[in-house]
Amino acid sequence: MKVLLAPLVLLLAACAATPPPAAPVRVPPPLAAQPVTERHWGVDVADPYRHLENVADPAVQAWMRAQADATAAVLDRLPGRAPLLERIRAIEGEAGGVTTTVTRTDSGRLFFLRRNPGEDQFKLVWRDGPDGADRVVYDPASGAAAGSAPRAVMDFAPSRDGSKLAYAVQSGGSEIGVLHVIDVASGRALTPPIDRIRYASASWLDDGSGLFYGRLREGYDKLPPGERFGDRTTHFRSLADGSDRAVFSASRNPELQLPPFAGAVIMQVPGTQTAAALVFMGVDRNLQLLTADLAAARQGGPVWRRVVGSADQVTAVAVGQGTFFLKSALGTPRFRILSLPVAEPVLARAQVLVAQGDGVIGEIMAARDGLYFTRREGVTTGLWRVARGATARAEAITLPFVGSVELKSASDDRDGAVIGLAGWTRAFKDYVVEPGGRVALLPLARPGAYDAPADIESREVLVRSHDGTMVPLSIVMKKGMPLDGRAPTILYGYGAYGISDDPFFSPRVYAWIERGGIWATAHVRGGGVYGKDWHEAGRKTTKPNTWKDAIALGEWLVANRYTSSTRMAIYGGSAGGIYVGRAITERPDLFAAAVPAVGVMDAVRMESSANGVANVPEFGTVNKEDEFKALLAMSSYHQLRDGVRYPAVMAVHGVNDIRVDVWQSAKFVSRLATATSSGKPVLLRLEYDSGHGQGSTRAQAQLRSADLYSFLLWQFGDPAFQPK
Repeated sequence: MKVLLAPLVLLLAACAATPPPAAPVRVPPPLAAQPVTERHWGVDVADPYRHLENVADPAVQAWMRAQADATAAVLDRLPGRAPLLERIRAIEGEAGGVTTTVTRTDSGRLFFLRRNPGEDQFKLVWRDGPDGADRVVYDPASGAAAGSAPRAVMDFAPSRDGSKLAYAVQSGGSEIGVLHVIDVASGRALTPPIDRIRYASASWLDDGSGLFYGRLREGYDKLPPGERFGDRTTHFRSLADGSDRAVFSASRNPELQLPPFAGAVIMQVPGTQTAAALVFMGVDRNLQLLTADLAAARQGGPVWRRVVGSADQVTAVAVGQGTFFLKSALGTPRFRILSLPVAEPVLARAQVLVAQGDGVIGEIMAARDGLYFTRREGVTTGLWRVARGATARAEAITLPFVGSVELKSASDDRDGAVIGLAGWTRAFKDYVVEPGGRVALLPLARPGAYDAPADIESREVLVRSHDGTMVPLSIVMKKGMPLDGRAPTILYGYGAYGISDDPFFSPRVYAWIERGGIWATAHVRGGGVYGKDWHEAGRKTTKPNTWKDAIALGEWLVANRYTSSTRMAIYGGSAGGIYVGRAITERPDLFAAAVPAVGVMDAVRMESSANGVANVPEFGTVNKEDEFKALLAMSSYHQLRDGVRYPAVMAVHGVNDIRVDVWQSAKFVSRLATATSSGKPVLLRLEYDSGHGQGSTRAQAQLRSADLYSFLLWQFGDPAFQPK
């Protein structure tokens, strides 16, 4: 559930000491409370704004529209907003292009999503080899009617020889769309469009004669919210005869005793007649690995054999060289890598290929020349390879600079791998790891003026948290900037699912720094910077460590004169809404402003939503006493208290969000507006043609950033952003 919004960067100037005035436009008050009280485990839980969950109610819709219009009017009255937006556009116009999801086929053909300067959305492109000519498969802007919801490619998968391609398209940020299967050379459709796609996770047979893909069940949108995305079915589509057969789902395979939110990615094990299924249990990091006869899977009647169960704590699987490579946390919280022959997949006989070390093993991918994996050393990551042969020793690959490494593509029939590399002061670029370990730039996007600016720096510090634990904090700032307590600062964090906040750089970050701002990334517990133990220390009953770490880091920034409480904001998105909301409800005096984006604000009611059930493994369920108490403790909505001087808040949400329902933000701002005594603004910024953030256009992101920056600069007292 992690949010994929571009980093919300502050373009900050030196701030005046005078407090900012109230909103220049009247913001409609919340709808009248309609008290609801539920009793869980002997505790009465008040929910005065439960009725806002019915977003189809005309009264709720009208109130949301009024909130969105008022917020837009407020921001429009801030004098610095228009020039700020122009500056963002200018910087991005000079910046380099951006690529995502690069895939290299066995033939060497490359497929990728790319957005160059001047383009509003990512195009799906292919080329033959690194120096081949670009050919656009799909341009979301092509043929789009004026004013229509923006379209975007969700995911794609080429066949092993690169001659065929499956890609899914969504609109309006809904994350539910249509799968297209085409012949690459001609663009000819090989199947009719397939609807009800929420990320297809397509996987081709070796010979390209068919593919497995995932699909929501028919009538999913008519089901109660908690059941809507359950029982996701994996199908096999034959291109030879056009048949389409259901292969796997929780209800089709009751013998596996899977929860309804389980889903699977099914693939042919390369070079064999074996089908492998990777089963995902919602957001649980632990996978299951099943195998079956490929012919039976193609016919829709496989008999699955469980190779790995959830209790085995395998969190990643790579396949190659006739081997399953398993990343395991069982007894090794920083992970180890096991190898297991596909022909005899008995987990008890698995061999240790890479033992647990001081660093945390991250991604794994198999290539013809060996297994590639990343290993985290604190905040940064390195790249390693185990040459083919289980007795080989892991060797480090020398990279152009130290930062974060992403494994993008590797193939059982080709040596090397495609990787991405970024740093706090270096823009993300694609590279090819060639035989012998040489790393060469892969020029898929245009370079730009801000690829490696020389006037900024990053610092890594460790800060003692409330219980003595040392928590990493990454700081990016202008070189030579004095520490006088005056720098406008944003404290960003996430802290969930064991996901780490890796070093990154964007033109908006540079634009913020050039005005004297500080961007601080909090590597709080609940994330994965130190492995499984770090994740477990901020999950369910230990979740308070997430926001208590944030508070400790904020206090450190003030104590060490990076900033002050009148010039510091806290920001986080999605599950990071807990990080933001609970930090300001526990320490409202520490922050001048807060921005929860598409945030989880009512944790008690999360599992009642369509995507909430799959998140029970991370946050808990009200059906267990200890987990209910944990949910109540992490629920910012329920922790608000009347008469408290809370900081200024602007909740940001896409109305089409299917991961975190928009009512989460609506309920929180309603309760906050009635509770706060500070007189500071409480705003709800809504977008009606976006969702959780995936698929946003460049124009949407630029406007979103300008609005957010302007709100924060206003609250920091910047003279250029005070309403007239």
